[in-house]
Amino acid sequence: MDSKFDLIDTGKRAKTAAFVLQSFSHEKKREGLFAVADALEKKADALIAENEKDIKKAKENGTSEAMLDRLRLDNKRIGEMALSVRQVADLDDPIGDVLEEFERPNGLKIQKVRVPMGVIGIIYESRPNVTSDAFSLCFATGNAVILRGGSDAINSNVAIVDVIRDALDSVNITPDAVQLVTDTSRETAGRMMKLDQYIDLLIPRGGAGLIRNVVENSTIPVIETGTGNCHIFVDETADLDMAVNIIFNAKTQRMGVCNACESLLVHEKVAGVAIPAICKSLKAKDIEIRAGQKAFTLAPGSAADMKPASEEDYATEFLGPVISLQIVSDVDEAIAHVNRYTTHHSEAIITKSAENAEKFLNGVDSACVYVNASTRFTDGFEFGFGAEIGISTQKLHARGPMGLRELTSYKYKVYGNGQVRK
Repeated sequence: MDSKFDLIDTGKRAKTAAFVLQSFSHEKKREGLFAVADALEKKADALIAENEKDIKKAKENGTSEAMLDRLRLDNKRIGEMALSVRQVADLDDPIGDVLEEFERPNGLKIQKVRVPMGVIGIIYESRPNVTSDAFSLCFATGNAVILRGGSDAINSNVAIVDVIRDALDSVNITPDAVQLVTDTSRETAGRMMKLDQYIDLLIPRGGAGLIRNVVENSTIPVIETGTGNCHIFVDETADLDMAVNIIFNAKTQRMGVCNACESLLVHEKVAGVAIPAICKSLKAKDIEIRAGQKAFTLAPGSAADMKPASEEDYATEFLGPVISLQIVSDVDEAIAHVNRYTTHHSEAIITKSAENAEKFLNGVDSACVYVNASTRFTDGFEFGFGAEIGISTQKLHARGPMGLRELTSYKYKVYGNGQVRK
């Protein structure tokens, strides 16, 4: 959008802002966050008007309804954005927490203390609510943030950032605490990935292609946030009514999100009963079920409601009205299937067996593993973290929903009384 965007200047201003923010008290940060929340609600009509420009363009480009849902803003969602900012403001401030404290034999007293990262860069797609969520979490932890959203939400993102910056300025806080890269070209995104002189941490949020591009090309440390090929396994001891209800929720409540269920596994001993019930439930929402051959054999009455699955289907995050289905012989085969195709996001087992539940919990290599609950709970708000910066599917340095503590580092404060090393 802005071919003359000065990324170096943006980095310099963010670094300067970060040095200011790191000394803010909890009360000063709360003041800024509440000002932003109030401003988002006050400017809702203007934000919706700018969002409509993005929606109109997306429709002209043939964007799916699931992706339009990710893009759309209305009064309810803006209210939720403001609520999320306020919830972050009410969370305990982790900055300054003493993580460890000990004294050496030579009398040195050492504290390990939580500190801000500095400048955080976020490259993301589609969802404009990420703009306010990312700002609030970074600001609450004393970090400056540089945001680079996708071209599909550029009008929405510009409007939201303008509201945030004006609100901060109104309470005498540097607006450079948040900056938006208004040039949405790939070339500028590529340059941002190399801005390690100014950006301390880079977080990609979006599809598999975006995340892979950032991981492979960034010279800045990256936290990989997840595509979600989330699985639910219906064990032979499962309460089938519970299983149907959980699967329906996990798949249909919101299809275009990373914690929606995309893959089903059903124990062969209950397939003849479970599959027809699952098919009937999902059919009400026009969900296409792509199943392995064994499903057609064990539940022939549901054949009309299923299509044959390809190998690729088992590894796909559909983000729409499609789900894969495979039959397994036991919990060990379910674990092996999940670990083969998982994106390490969220998986669930529906079971009455405590032994199988523990085996699944311990055997599946994903950030969040559930027993008898929907994968849709993998979310910073649902975990009590307030907003979230993303769901980390890697193991260093954060995993799962990333709240305030995951946006911090630490340093050692060492107190002496004249010690010298011998």
